[in-house]
Amino acid sequence: MTEQRDYNTDLQRLYLQMFLHDAESFVRVQNIFDPDLFDRGLRQTATFVKDHVEKYRTLPTLDQVRATTNQNFDALEKIDPGHVEWLLDEFEQFTRHKALEKAILESADLLEKGQYADVETKIKNAVQIGLTKDMGTDYFEDPMARLMRIKASNGQCSTGWPALDRKLFGGFNRGELNIFAGGSGSGKSLFMQNIALNWALAGFNGIYFTLELSEELCSMRLDSMLTDVPSKEIFKRIEDVELKVRMMSKKSGNLQVKYMPAGSTSNDFRAYIKEYTTRTQIKPDFICMDYLDLCFPNNKKVDPSNLFVKDKFVAEELRNLAKETNCLFVTASQLNRASVEEVEFDHSHIAGGISKINTADNVIGIFTSRAMRERGRYQIQFMKTRSSNAVGQKVDLEFDVETLRIRDLPEEEQSNGSYNNGQMNGPRSSSVLDAIKTKSSLNTDDDSSKSAPWEKAKPKEGFSLETPQPKAQAMASKLAGMLKSLDDN
Repeated sequence: MTEQRDYNTDLQRLYLQMFLHDAESFVRVQNIFDPDLFDRGLRQTATFVKDHVEKYRTLPTLDQVRATTNQNFDALEKIDPGHVEWLLDEFEQFTRHKALEKAILESADLLEKGQYADVETKIKNAVQIGLTKDMGTDYFEDPMARLMRIKASNGQCSTGWPALDRKLFGGFNRGELNIFAGGSGSGKSLFMQNIALNWALAGFNGIYFTLELSEELCSMRLDSMLTDVPSKEIFKRIEDVELKVRMMSKKSGNLQVKYMPAGSTSNDFRAYIKEYTTRTQIKPDFICMDYLDLCFPNNKKVDPSNLFVKDKFVAEELRNLAKETNCLFVTASQLNRASVEEVEFDHSHIAGGISKINTADNVIGIFTSRAMRERGRYQIQFMKTRSSNAVGQKVDLEFDVETLRIRDLPEEEQSNGSYNNGQMNGPRSSSVLDAIKTKSSLNTDDDSSKSAPWEKAKPKEGFSLETPQPKAQAMASKLAGMLKSLDDN
């Protein structure tokens, strides 16, 4: 369509006139029909039409409009389908134009009050006004094409840990909010740094936002993970580290580490992503944010001390950001004090309440203990999974204390043992069954093997249960002698 000129009163009257003669076209624009966007002279008529349809489920007649609003509309013949399409396109542009104009005028006062989030919301809502044109998915039409679209554009992306992928039916999805939950010092940052490195090595481009650690410390941890050089030896082998990092960068995706102050909002992250994309011409495939509890909602009116409401807004806004950017999105959350002595995590252990869990697509608890750290082990527990049945299940992972790298357990160890209450158990179910099988050989010449259990319990011939053993007899004699000597004295 060519640019619309001036949405004058005559054009607005034509919109109303055509709607009054074609109920179907009015129904199609009903979700964006706003009487306040019309000129003052037509606003009463537009309001009457809208209210009449909502109350009586039918358009008013021309006589009703004339009698109620004093506005005369000429009768029209049957409207051609091509004219209906013109009406829909024109009215959509008119509504968006007027809504944006109204939002800009109303934003002046909000800007003076410093309510920038409200300004952004008004502008964004006005720009996004449009008719519903996407009719969704016809389930039975083309199953193959539907499934291939999922696989190609929004299918699971591997986390880099096959054991975790199996529980999630392939990995994480783009546009989802995934949360690693753990207590203080449990390794939340390590998990996110490891998964960011896994994705970068898989060829994905991404941004790692840190709201707690410095960019330098995060990068040095990544150096150790990538090069297998222990953290304490990074500076001793600095040339080797540089060479390995440069070599790996040639066959991996881009990974940008960015520090953001605590209290940052989703708008701050959105602004950075847009600037990053503009400057580098690289669209991020994944975003790791360390971590959700340190973020604030866009709406400044939300009380940060009300953790339930604050986390609800933050989680919803971050999930919207993941949807908007179509990125893999991972963040972390703190577990509360009640989880310190626990080995089985549930929703009650999430700091701030259940609001963020309701919004998140996957919530994974991180458990470790002193015994596990000594053996280089982490255990992750699935607290919520929206696209799989892994809730309540656990996966053990290998942790290299020197390089901070988290990997799948070797195949031979995956079935040899697991942790319970922070202690290493014995073999898993298959190994346990093997261990408890009796491996005895029966002596067919021994008649006692064929006797009944109660017969086996009988004492052997010549031995009486009432007869004391020699050691007991000696002690009894000694005690009798001591008693006799006391009597003599």
